[in-house]
Amino acid sequence: MSDAQRTKLCDEIRSFLIDRVSRTGGHLASNLGVVELTVALETVYDTRSDRLVFDVGHQSYVHKLLTGRQADFDSLRQFGGIAGFPKPSESDTDAFVAGHASSSVSIALGMARARTLLKQDYDVVALIGDGAATGGMAYEGMNDAAASGEPLLIILNDNEMSIDRNVGGMSRHLSSLRTKEKYLGMKQQYREAMSKLPGGKAIYRTTSQIKGWVKRSVLPTTMFENMGLSYLGPVDGHDVNELIRVMRVAKEMRCPVLLHVFTQKGCGYLPAEEMPSRYHGVGKFDPETGKTLSGKSYTFSDAFGDTMVQLAKEDNRVCAITAAMPGGTGLLPFKEQFPKRLFDVGIAEEHAASMAGGLAKQGMKPVLALYSTFLQRSFDQIIQDIAMLKLHVVVAVDRAGLVGEDGETHHGVFDVGFLRQVPGMSILAPASCKELQDMLFWAVKEYDGPVAVRYPRGGDGMFGESLWDPDKTVVAHRDGKAAAIVTYGNLVNNALSAAERLAAEGVDISVVRLTQLGFIDFEELEDHLRGIENVIIAEDASVGISEAVTAALGNRHHIFRLNLGRGYVSHGSVTELHKQYGLDSASLAATVKEVLRNEN
Repeated sequence: MSDAQRTKLCDEIRSFLIDRVSRTGGHLASNLGVVELTVALETVYDTRSDRLVFDVGHQSYVHKLLTGRQADFDSLRQFGGIAGFPKPSESDTDAFVAGHASSSVSIALGMARARTLLKQDYDVVALIGDGAATGGMAYEGMNDAAASGEPLLIILNDNEMSIDRNVGGMSRHLSSLRTKEKYLGMKQQYREAMSKLPGGKAIYRTTSQIKGWVKRSVLPTTMFENMGLSYLGPVDGHDVNELIRVMRVAKEMRCPVLLHVFTQKGCGYLPAEEMPSRYHGVGKFDPETGKTLSGKSYTFSDAFGDTMVQLAKEDNRVCAITAAMPGGTGLLPFKEQFPKRLFDVGIAEEHAASMAGGLAKQGMKPVLALYSTFLQRSFDQIIQDIAMLKLHVVVAVDRAGLVGEDGETHHGVFDVGFLRQVPGMSILAPASCKELQDMLFWAVKEYDGPVAVRYPRGGDGMFGESLWDPDKTVVAHRDGKAAAIVTYGNLVNNALSAAERLAAEGVDISVVRLTQLGFIDFEELEDHLRGIENVIIAEDASVGISEAVTAALGNRHHIFRLNLGRGYVSHGSVTELHKQYGLDSASLAATVKEVLRNEN
């Protein structure tokens, strides 16, 4: 393409994205910000063979458009459609799965080393945002990449914060000079000439040291150069033709290079430019006005945020920790009223958990608010730095269970399984916003030890009251002898709906809910199941409480387990996924009837 054609292409891509994402929902602001950057990448590199590793991957829509999936965009993030994140099973041009932050450099370096060991020929690029670069793993990867000497391009997409940004006329001049082909060619020729002369290598090292000293005396070096990476930039991330030129320079350098690019989130769409956080992950909206098409309901995250404000008003030892998600976890009201007691540590869940342990050890009452899928990254710290010392840390596990369209990298389906392994960890599962509030008050004010409170995305459905008693681990919602459904969390809504369907057909079943998943009182559970032969355990988890309940009660009941299995759950609405795994009300009712039919 000519320069003018590429510029026009970028405009067309923006219009396409706004139109299609307004219909399906998705990550808009981040993708609008990388249009020129992605066009440049797909121009300089062939992603069918070269490896482009996205960090997080929510900014991969433009890449998908340019690699043969434009016709599929009406199905973006829909059940059975294309994913909102890179997915190698979807296209060979998707080099790696992505969904969690800060891992791209490590993955890319592994690919570069494999290329060298196998004597293959392809380029490797890691694309990481400044948000993902707040995670320590990114710097572990950069440090090793610099030491490796492997030809590798790391693109830092800086769209919000400045990292060691060089300023002033000298900075711009040297940045421009260092990316000139003649300058880089001269460097290479000089290095080759010195390597052939007697003592030339020593001379080259000395002159390089002198050059480095002169450069540092004129211009502060970046932290990346101090690591040993060759630094290029900063570059305007919305100048597609300049990006192409600099990327070609980086490609020819044949060493670990960091290219620093500045972009604007939401670029080209005024509502997203003005409110990028609102358009980070957005539902269906009117592209003309930017207004969302569905009203906002009161959610578990809202209830958590409101309760945290109440708790902080009553006790100045209460503080909150989040990993770059104060809005998503409902903590913005807390941040407004108690800014000194809200610690947003960036995308650094391991650090967040260890810091919570330090706060608790010295007398504070920390509440660590993380999405379930990101809590996985802090498992070691929960064991070592919280539970081992029996510290009073409350872990608010948001987005527990199925989360819908973001898919396998974001479903919160593992936390029950791994938290139940932690000695001394109490795990509470509210079924309503009111129960969440009651459990949080108890966990913060009355309990003294590690406790997790897990709750789903969205609101609480048909069950809006609180039946929680801290002295009990089981709640009986319905009493019937034909069979029983045992569940927890707001999946009880589906179980109650199934019970109503069955009652209309003359089949009365029990619905029993566990409110405590860490220390299950099996004698109490048995009291509610006495006289019932067939028990169905329903949970939207991969590994949860089914095995433990079966081991404890299996010799007295026929137990049937309904969960998500050992695989990974794809994307789709929660309703569609519940149906696929037999956890919706109609499927639960059908399972009960099938079990009873087989018994007879």
